[in-house]
Amino acid sequence: MEAPLTASPPSHAAAPRRGGPVILLLALLTALTPLSTDMLLPAFPEMSDGLHASTSSIQATLTSYLAGMLVGQLLIGPVSDGVGRKKLLAWGSLLFAVFSLLCAVATNAALLNAVRVLEGLTGAAGMVLARAVVGDWYRGQEAAKRFTALSMIFAVAPIIAPIIGGGILAVGSWRTMFIVLAILGLVLAVAVATGLPESLPPARRASGGVSQAFKGMKDLLGQRPFTGYVLTFSFANIALFAYISGSSFVFQDVYGLSETMFSLTFALTAIGVLIGGALFGALSGKGVAFNKVLTMGIFVGLLATAVHLVIAVTVGNTLVTSLVFMFLSMFAVGATIPSVMTIGQEIGRHTGGAASALLGAGQCLLGGITAPLVGALGTNSDKPMAVLMVVGFALATVALLGIARPREGHGEPSEPAQHATAGAGAE
Repeated sequence: MEAPLTASPPSHAAAPRRGGPVILLLALLTALTPLSTDMLLPAFPEMSDGLHASTSSIQATLTSYLAGMLVGQLLIGPVSDGVGRKKLLAWGSLLFAVFSLLCAVATNAALLNAVRVLEGLTGAAGMVLARAVVGDWYRGQEAAKRFTALSMIFAVAPIIAPIIGGGILAVGSWRTMFIVLAILGLVLAVAVATGLPESLPPARRASGGVSQAFKGMKDLLGQRPFTGYVLTFSFANIALFAYISGSSFVFQDVYGLSETMFSLTFALTAIGVLIGGALFGALSGKGVAFNKVLTMGIFVGLLATAVHLVIAVTVGNTLVTSLVFMFLSMFAVGATIPSVMTIGQEIGRHTGGAASALLGAGQCLLGGITAPLVGALGTNSDKPMAVLMVVGFALATVALLGIARPREGHGEPSEPAQHATAGAGAE
């Protein structure tokens, strides 16, 4: 039997008066993952040569990081429901810096992948707890605004990450990239320790301690709509990570672009994520249902990837057609991310850390499985990437319509925005 979804939200700690800088800090914590993955993309060929490793083993550095993210989110999210968010965020960022330094001195692909797991596990704190903190403070359309801000930075990070990576390669090596990540982790740890208020006071923490917090994950998975949204998000990320993992080889090896041109090309398509997130923010601000925007995003992604695949297997894509359809696909991802974040955290509002963990875990699990598949299926054509992307959006469509059932309106604002959160108007 499904758990009820209509319980009144608990009372909230007041949001910080200067909420803008805090939301920016949370967004930067969220950006650790795309920076830790996308910044390395231009360096994949150099990493393969320098470590004497195969293409698939280098692509597995994405999988290793995401495997750590998967475990980290499933641990850190529920634990934070029982002990609070701030300390876990600070320690996670600090340890992320330590493991990034260890990645910089790895001598072979196997060692690098092993440390990447630990880097991902500690980096998970920023991803899972940033969502939970926003869910602690905000509801309804106010939450949608902040989740849109998180997704905007999440969108900007992939745009600038390959460019940063290309710039680092011009003056250093792929090892230098991990040093940069270590410095960023250290800065974020200090910022959290000194500038982030605790969003989950003791009175609102899981009364049964950590064990009760983990039970919250089981209860959430017993709710058919929540599970449907988790699956929708997870399957859509098959398309995203197929593109992240395969784009460097498709654009550089198939279309012959230089590292710099690939970085700019990747940035162009990633702008689609930014526009998709901005559209969600604009439409939700006008009262358009979150579920409607989500449905639109999934359908656009399915159509764009399907047409791209048909062209690939018939007349063959050109650089221009690939750019057009990849842009539309990333636009769909941009509309999907904040939609699912807002809906999922609203449904799981009583156990925000557990809800955030489950949303992120599905993303990492299927993303991690997808990343090496592109290399294993071949990098001398755009077809493997195209197939995986259309499969991802097709499965997301089935999960959305068949399990989540957006027509039922789960996760929509349950009360007027101006009453949705204490302190929301104080920014």
